[in-house]
Formats: sequence, structure tokens, C-alpha cells
Amino acid sequence: MRGEVLNQKLKVLVRVDLDCGEAQVAAQGHVTAQSIQALYVVMKRANHLREGLRLVVDVSHARVEPVALEQLRECSKTHHLPRSIDPQQSECNVRVLAPADRGMGAGASRYAVAAAA
Repeated sequence: MRGEVLNQKLKVLVRVDLDCGEAQVAAQGHVTAQSIQALYVVMKRANHLREGLRLVVDVSHARVEPVALEQLRECSKTHHLPRSIDPQQSECNVRVLAPADRGMGAGASRYAVAAAA
């Protein structure tokens, strides 16, 4: 029971590469309809580091409730965070890496090669 409660925490790490114009917000733990509010606050801060910054939200190593994933995808689609988080509705170029996305793309072949070596 105690271990299960600890897994409910949301851990967030932000990596910023201003030269490339990208920030990665990586979340681990359990992303719920409630905890996503904290993730939005971190996303907003990262987005305001520089105009035009690409924001990659990586929840591929988290347990994400379907409603929370849908909310993140809506941010990606509309290029805005929820109005309750960002009343000014600043442009937010978000790409979401969801749990189902893990293993896809360029990184997948790199990991496959590493596993085969």
C-alpha cells in the first residue's frame, strides 16, 4: 500500500536547449486530471523562457489517465495552455510524447541497435 501511494507523485524534469530552441518537460509518476495542473504550470514557465520555443512534453514514462492525455493533446492541437493557467493565451508550440509513442521514431532504432549489441 505504501509503495502504491509513493507512485502517485508526479516528478518533472525540464531540459532546455536555447541554441536549438527546444525545451523538454519530462514527467514520471501518475498524471491525473488533478496533477496535470502542476504540469501545466511547469510548461507555462518553460514556454516563457524564449519566444518561439518548441516544447516537448514527454509523458512516455508516466502513467497517464486518458482524460489528462486528451487535455495535453488539445494543448498541442490549439497551441495554447488552458486559459485558467495562461489567461493571456500565449502561443505554445507543444509536442506530446505519450506512452504509446515510446519506441517510435529515430530513437527507436538507436535503442534497438544498443539492445542487439
